Amino acid sequence: MPNKQEENEPKKEVLDLIGGSPKKKRAPQPEPVPAPAPTPRPAPAKKEALDLLSGPKKKAPAPVPAEPAPESVQPAPAAAPAPQEEEPSSGDKVINLKPPVSVSELAALLQAKPFQIIKDLMGMGIFANPNTPLDADAVSAICDLHGYTFAREKREKGGGVKAQQEPLKEPEPVPVVEEPKATLITRTPIITVMGHVDHGKTSLLDYIRKAHVAKGEAGGITQHIGAYTVDYNGNTLTFLDTPGHASFTEMRARGADVTDIVVLVVAANDGIMPQTREAIAHSKAAGKTIIVAINKCDLAAADPMKTKSGLMEEGLVPTDFGGDVECVEVSALTGNGIDDLLGLLSLQSEVLELQANPKANCRASIIEARVEPGTGSSATAIVESGTIRIGMPFICGPYAGKVRALVNDHGERVKKVGPGMPVEIIGFSETPNVGDELVEMESERAAKKLGEERQEELRKQRLAQPRKARMEELLAMMGDGTQKAQLKILLKGDVQGSVEAIKKAIMDIQSDKVECVFLNAAAGPISESDVLLASSSNAVILGFNVKVESNAVKLLKREGVQVKLYSIVYELIDQVRDAMLGLLEPETRETIIGHAKVLQVFKLNKGRAAGCMVEDGKILRSCEARVIRDKTPVFDGKMSTLRRFQDEVEEVRAGLECGIRLGDFNEYEAGDIIECYTLEKIQQTL
Repeated sequence: MPNKQEENEPKKEVLDLIGGSPKKKRAPQPEPVPAPAPTPRPAPAKKEALDLLSGPKKKAPAPVPAEPAPESVQPAPAAAPAPQEEEPSSGDKVINLKPPVSVSELAALLQAKPFQIIKDLMGMGIFANPNTPLDADAVSAICDLHGYTFAREKREKGGGVKAQQEPLKEPEPVPVVEEPKATLITRTPIITVMGHVDHGKTSLLDYIRKAHVAKGEAGGITQHIGAYTVDYNGNTLTFLDTPGHASFTEMRARGADVTDIVVLVVAANDGIMPQTREAIAHSKAAGKTIIVAINKCDLAAADPMKTKSGLMEEGLVPTDFGGDVECVEVSALTGNGIDDLLGLLSLQSEVLELQANPKANCRASIIEARVEPGTGSSATAIVESGTIRIGMPFICGPYAGKVRALVNDHGERVKKVGPGMPVEIIGFSETPNVGDELVEMESERAAKKLGEERQEELRKQRLAQPRKARMEELLAMMGDGTQKAQLKILLKGDVQGSVEAIKKAIMDIQSDKVECVFLNAAAGPISESDVLLASSSNAVILGFNVKVESNAVKLLKREGVQVKLYSIVYELIDQVRDAMLGLLEPETRETIIGHAKVLQVFKLNKGRAAGCMVEDGKILRSCEARVIRDKTPVFDGKMSTLRRFQDEVEEVRAGLECGIRLGDFNEYEAGDIIECYTLEKIQQTL
């Protein structure tokens, strides 16, 4: 109980306020109040409350909670949540998400259309559709572009923590030298046919296989890698036919990387050509055995000795001249020398003693990839070690898969394929990249886990690269004030190898004024998503040996997107070069054709005219003219009148007098020079 002598009117007023606050349950004032000392005695607590509340009595009569009893301590924590008051004051638009989230779901949260999000992702190097899941980095980048703040939802307290899993690693290849001899078998040699375009590579292989591959190729040239097997005297030989056109340099290089023996085809009537030298360089760099097939020896203009001399200049010395390079004179038309070539290849494969373990972990090299309706993504591969079987889980680059079907080079479905044999594999989740290595995994779950980790690394790289590129472009534009014209292209091809070769050929077109920008370059038919992407980016669609899906035809007409379809590679490249030139405005070139000196100025009813003497060249009425006074132009415009005495004339030559009027110019002075010139528009070059 308080002391009666210490009571006065102010203290009574404070006690009344304290006594009424629990009944009205008013919210505490924003002014911070220090927490009272935790003592169970009621008398000291009241004294402390009186001391603390003596000041607010002068400022405002607002009720302030005190602590007369232990029950009054409870309302204090209710006024504590300060973070909830700070969020509304910030004014930022915050989105709470728990990735992964699809593109369509993110677009709905950002109040945008899915194609806008897809376009933003394209700028980051991520090709997606409305159902593609996005990780936290991609969602954060998109939210920043649209003015939102991304807040990742955290796991609730007590919900458990997932144990960290060690990242999966690809199985290490087992060296052949360490394999027990009992497990090794003689594998099929891989032979690559290389050479210049139209030297008869495919025709030579066509005769060997007794098929007609060349007739099915547009323009008579091979435009993607084909793998075939041939049986000769009980031995199996695997042939790789690589394109000979200059655009397919990388494809020929891949052929040399997976091969054991290189058959260099040289036409006897042409000799060594640019692509022949290139094939020799690739073969030497790969350290492969080279056997030269001198083709077209049945022609009257054939000169095998000239071809052998040309080989010596490239560092290949034939055995006829004391070297170690075997040369065989053949004819793909008549078949002469084909048996000698096959016998030499069989002998060379025995000398190399090619062996592999069919029970080892399977590894294969992807030499071609494509997307076919009904089967999805498939790839042609050469088995290097182990055996591919149906149902085998694998990892190929960033994509995991499971073998659903195997098709050999004869179009027959098989259950397994051993080392050195070509096979078409069906069962990829996405189209693999040409040159990737297919590796057998322990389980499908492990393959998917490793694929997700690799795709996550690729996403991080793609998200990091565009920001830097955009900043560099911005600084470059700020520095010189110029910007290249851009030809935006969306390229679709029948196989991945052709797409890569065409893209490289287009990017190799040198130009300081125009640049080609590829929005997408992939294998498969032209779909609706391709049309929408080209429409939103003002791009042109180029198709190589592909068709346009029926659903996309109507969309093409509605969106007005231009589509060009080709079946011959050099026609496509020439059209792209012409399109790049079409983006450049013609340059205007000025050609001076004559000068006239003003001798006297005549006043006319409608202004003034200049009496002139043509000093050099000629003056044409249809040309442009300018007035030069003290080496400074004072007027430039069209010539309105050109007279010789009283007659209107079209031309006045040097040494003759004439009267000239230029437009509405009337400030002629004696001694002025009238310079006559023509303007010619010239198409720019790349």
